[in-house]
Amino acid sequence: MPKHQETLSKRQVIKQERAKRQKRQRITTMLIVCGVAIVVIALMIFPSMTTGNKGPSSRPNADWNAMGDPNAPVIIEEYSDFQCPYCQMFSLRTEPSVVEDYVKTGKVYFVFYPYGPGGYYIGPESYDATKSAFCAGEQGKFWEYKDMLYSHLTGENVGDFVESNLMAFAEEIELDMTRFKTCYNENTYEDKMLEGINKGIEAEINGTPAFLINGKLIMGYLPYENFKKEIEAALAAVE
Repeated sequence: MPKHQETLSKRQVIKQERAKRQKRQRITTMLIVCGVAIVVIALMIFPSMTTGNKGPSSRPNADWNAMGDPNAPVIIEEYSDFQCPYCQMFSLRTEPSVVEDYVKTGKVYFVFYPYGPGGYYIGPESYDATKSAFCAGEQGKFWEYKDMLYSHLTGENVGDFVESNLMAFAEEIELDMTRFKTCYNENTYEDKMLEGINKGIEAEINGTPAFLINGKLIMGYLPYENFKKEIEAALAAVE
């Protein structure tokens, strides 16, 4: 083979190899872009997937921010901010099973304390949401209002819990709006709000969600099966 033809052949091989590499790189880049797009879309639609989930169908022996038998062998205290996404996950995904399996069967007494990381609410919307929840509690619907808040949470300090929305939530669960507005405007239950804050600070809780299960501190969101193990361990310890 003449040298110029041999050189040409080598060039063609190199050119073909380069084209193959470029094609592989383009495919890899496209896969990465598609993967990122899928993740972004999933994050965008997650709030709409949770909206409408109202939590357990009922809370036994509901009393303001507590439910269940006060004499139950296990006491769970939850410390959560109404704008905390992991608190929302617990409320919508884990709490319903805890209520069905342990609160309704008399094994767990459950108390919910609105609480911000380190004792500070995530923002003013958290503070106003807490005011609203306790004003709903005045009419026996603390838990229904809590469910309403978490089912409409889409982000932190993005306007989910502005006053007009808080009033709309109250109307949706059929509260007496005159009583609710008076309670909200006069900040009637500031003492109840401070109760949870003070208890959480005393327990040195610096993040949300946090749980005291018969005094044992559990930090962060846990799927039901993991949370169940902690409850079962607490039950076994008191048998």
